[in-house]
This record gives sequence, structure tokens and C-alpha cells, in this order.
Amino acid sequence: MPKVPMGRNMPRGPMNGKDMPKARKGTLPRVIKLLMEDYKKPFLLAMLCMALYSIGNISPSIFIERISSIILRYVGAKDWASAKAELGSVMAVMLVILVATILLNYLYARLMAVITQGFLDKMRKRMFNAMQRLPIKYFDAHGHGDIMSHYTNDIDTLRQLVSQSLPQIFQSGIMLLGMLSIMLWYSMNLMLVVLVGVFGMSFAVKHIGGRSATNFIRQQKAIGKLEGFVEETMNGQKVVKVFCHEAASQADFDKVNGELCEAATTATRFANILGPVMNNIGNMLYVIIAIAGAAFITLGTPNASLNGLFHGSFGAALELSVVIAFLGIAKQFTGQVNGIAQQFNSIVMALAGADRIFRLMDEPAEEDQGYVTLVNAEELPDGSLREADHRTGVWAWRHPHKAEGTVTYERLRGDVRMFDVDFSYVEGKKVLEDITLWAEPGQKIAFVGATGAGKTTITNLINRFYDIEDGKIRYDGININKIKKPDLRRSLGVVLQDVNLFTGTVMDNIRYGKLDATDEECVKAAKLANAHDFISRLPQGYDTMLTGNGANLSQGQRQLISIARAAVADPPVMILDEATSSIDTRTEALVQQGMDALMHGRTVFVIAHRLSTVRNSDAIMVLDHGKIIERGSHADLIAQKGTYYKLYTGAFELE
Repeated sequence: MPKVPMGRNMPRGPMNGKDMPKARKGTLPRVIKLLMEDYKKPFLLAMLCMALYSIGNISPSIFIERISSIILRYVGAKDWASAKAELGSVMAVMLVILVATILLNYLYARLMAVITQGFLDKMRKRMFNAMQRLPIKYFDAHGHGDIMSHYTNDIDTLRQLVSQSLPQIFQSGIMLLGMLSIMLWYSMNLMLVVLVGVFGMSFAVKHIGGRSATNFIRQQKAIGKLEGFVEETMNGQKVVKVFCHEAASQADFDKVNGELCEAATTATRFANILGPVMNNIGNMLYVIIAIAGAAFITLGTPNASLNGLFHGSFGAALELSVVIAFLGIAKQFTGQVNGIAQQFNSIVMALAGADRIFRLMDEPAEEDQGYVTLVNAEELPDGSLREADHRTGVWAWRHPHKAEGTVTYERLRGDVRMFDVDFSYVEGKKVLEDITLWAEPGQKIAFVGATGAGKTTITNLINRFYDIEDGKIRYDGININKIKKPDLRRSLGVVLQDVNLFTGTVMDNIRYGKLDATDEECVKAAKLANAHDFISRLPQGYDTMLTGNGANLSQGQRQLISIARAAVADPPVMILDEATSSIDTRTEALVQQGMDALMHGRTVFVIAHRLSTVRNSDAIMVLDHGKIIERGSHADLIAQKGTYYKLYTGAFELE
């Protein structure tokens, strides 16, 4: 697929971590909404298991109070039999609860494993589907490595959110409510002491955790920037080595890596400070409760509690068994508050990652208001066409006319015309101006000119990778804005200078041009492109696996497969963008033979630097700074002795 020449017409978006936005409001509710859409019943069941499990984890505090009370009551009286009986019943209940919590935790873990991985699977599908609908200009303006980080780094933070952070907060919330209820039941006085400690913890989370979260967001963006740099360097490794650019490349990497290190170090420093601060506040609170409890008992301070209210002893003296139980509850309570604080950074990172994912998913899809479609047709005796429900070898444009309420069929011929077309990648900087040209069915039109003159841009407009600012483009007499983009592109074959081969067999890569093509059709296309000979000599022939963009093939072989891929699609219009510029002279002769066979009977647009490849064109367009300055056949342009003549005779270089 053609790319916009970077650095001239289309600026890249900012990749600076400082420029990246924070997570938008509504990100967390959106994650939960999608989670509920996909796994509502399993997730609610998992949360029920977690709630029951949390309640089970609170119960030891109640049993501690109960056991302490039994021991204190019967030890003085030395009534061991009664103590043994009551302790036995308490221990039996504890054992039942322990077994139940283990089973609940096992069921919860199994459910969450399925829910988390399934949810991430669906999110990746949503993201990929959204990405497939984006216009080409999005990929021209965003680093490919940064886009890749959505599928790796950002998805991983979402995994942490769903599998750890949300359940942890839910569990801690249940346990905190339960423990507050127990504390309220036992002693309002001691509960107030605990709440003072919680206030101190909240203060620490706000001031330390907030700074940590900010730097974790920076870290998230810096990872995407680093991945983009590595991806770019890997793709250009040959260029790096040819120009001995290793040292400079290393320096650039060190700079990007340093930004990530600085953000991660700062974030981790604050995160590591938060844990010990919270633990020490919890330890101090534990000691304060012990001292306060001892003081309340020694001074005989009235103890207000719901337990006393229900049993008619509201304000009775505080019991030692309550203080013992309260110490355990307080330790557990501060532990849960600390757990929520530790999840704070994970949640912030996850929301930043989720927001990046949603920003990709929310990007405006490629607009397509076309309603003319490409259909199989059959010709009637009177020469008219009608739509067929099977492949006939005849294609037609199905053109509904809304005003008349009729449908007409226009044979697909490959007649392409442009009228007074203007176009800019960036507003105010015209790349094409007042372009008018025509290509009748079967004609070969060539574009020549310096790099940046607008040759590839013209073909991008025919494909509707970009839409024109002014003017008209007609395809078989139909305004291409009326043609659905998939149908328009299905009628066009493209062979690019930069070949993209996908992981798979040679046969798979040829069949990419027509997914329902038979093996025989693919072999026929390979023979047409003069690729059959070298493919037959490969270790497994057409079943040879290609990886790394066909790294085990030469540039010429890769280009031949690309031409075969276009040939199997059998389109009426071909676009050849520098298709032979990277091929040696001997291979070019083979390719040119295949190209001539491929171009026979088709409308062809050729972009070439080798002017020898365009001599037999029906018309040659010479472009300069987005304008057509000369047009005509090879003989006509040579006779004019203008720019083309000078280029062809070497009077000055094309660039």
C-alpha cells in the first residue's frame, strides 16, 4: 500500500510522552461496561465468590474475640470441660468456613482466568477491527511501533486492571465494610482511633500516590515511544550499517531509553515509598490501639457499641477480649487500605492504557458514502447487462438512481479521468494543482518527474486513500465518490516498489490478491509474471514458507511474487509504482515481459524513474511541483525537446 512521503507532505504526530494526554473521564466505566457486555453472568458470579470469600476472611477476627472470651471466662474458674466444649464448637465452625473460603477462592480463580483472557481477546479483536477501518493517513501520521504498543503494553495493563486491580478493590471494599461493622459492633471508641489512622493513610495516598501515578502515565507513553524507535531501527538496520550509523543510533536510543528510565525510576521511587509509609502508619496504629485499649480498661472508660445497645449494656466497661480482637481487626483493616493504595498505581496505568486503546478505537473510520457497487453481470442479446448471482467473467457497476428509483448497469471498462483536481496533505500546502488527465480502456499512462512531484499522490487519489479537495475523478463515467471504496479498490491492481510479503507460503502470498483463487489460477498468474521458474526451484516450491517480509528471497524475486499477486486479481486497471526500480537489468527484462502480458487489455498507470520502461506508453505525463508541465507520447515529447527530452537524453538528472 502506498505511503505518503514523510517529512514533506504529512507531519508525524507528537510522540513525546509529555504531550500525551491523561486518561479521559469515563474510561473506567467504559471498561466495566464492555466487561459486562462480554461476561456479565460469569463476572457477577466471580464477584459473588469474592464477596463470600472476603466475608470468610473477616470471620477470624470474630472467632478471636470469641475464643479470648471463652478462655478468660473459664480459666479463672478452671472449668476445662466447658472451655473444651465451647472451643471445640468454635473450631469446627472455623474449619467449615476455612474449607468454604478455599473452594470459593478456587472457583473465583478459575472464573477470572477465563474472563480475563476472553475479555482481552475480544478487546484485541475490537481494536484490530477498528484499526482496519482507519484511513491511510492515520498510519502515515502515527509511529507503527507506538500503534503496536497498544496490542502489547496497553493490553497488558488492561489485564492487570481486570484480573487484579478491580477484584482487589472489590474485595478490600467488602472487607472494609465488614470490618467497620464489626468494629462498630464491638467498640465505637476504638473504631474512632482506627479512623484517625485511616485518615493519615489517605493523606499519604493522595500526596505520594498521586505523584507516582503521574510518572506511571509518563512511563506508559515512553514505552510506546521506545517500541516505535526499536521497530524503526530494526526495519532500517541495513541502512544503519551501510552508513556506519551505529554510534549515532545508539545515542538516539540512549536518549529515548533514558526518558523511559527517568519516568519509570521516579514512578517506582514514589511507589516504593508509599508501601513502607503505609505499613508504618499501620504499625503505629496497632500500637496506639493497644495503648488506647489498655487505657480504656484501666480507667474504666464507658465503651459505646452496638453490641451493648442490643444487649442493654450500652456504655459498659471495655473487655480485654474486645481489645485483643480489635488489634487483629485493625491490622487487617490497615492491610486492606494499604492494598487499595498499592493498586492505585496499577489502576492509573491501566486507565492510561485503556484510554490509549479507546482513542484508537474512537478514531474516525474511513468515510465511505458510496452506493455504486461492483457486481457480476451477464450480457443480454440486445447488448444490455443484468446482474448475475455467479461469476461470469463480466463485471459491471450497479448504479442506483435515487431520484428516478431505477438501477442501471455500466460495464467495468477501466476508463479513468481526472478534471481540475487539487489536493493537499496539509491544509494550505498544495501537492497537486489543476491536474487534468484521462486514460481510456487499455491505455498505458506513465508519470515521470522528480521525487515529490506528486506521481504517487495521483494514484493514491484514484484508490481513494485520500479524497481530493477540488475537481472530479470519474471511473467509467461515474464520480468515484459515488463508488463504494471496497468495490473501487477491488477493480484496481497495485504493484509497489516496496514489496510487502506476509508470513505464509508463496502460494498464500500470491492468493492474497484473490482469496478464492484456485492453485491453478495462482500458478497461471506466477507464469504470467515470469515467477514460476524461480518458485519451482525453491525448497518446497509454492509451499515454501516466507517469513520476515520474504527475507529469504532476493528483491527481484519478491517483486515477481508481488506482480503475480496483482495478476491473480485480474483487475481492469493496474497501478505500477516504481515496480521495477529495485530489480537488476536481467530480472527487469523478465519482469517486463510479465508486465507486458499483465498490462495487455488493461488501463495501466505507471510511475517510473527508468524512462526506458515507459517508452511504449500511450501518454506520458511529466510532473513538476504538483503540476503537469508536459504530456504526450514518447515520440511527441522527444520532438518537443522539453523537460522529458532532457531527462531522456541525460541533459539533466531526474532529481
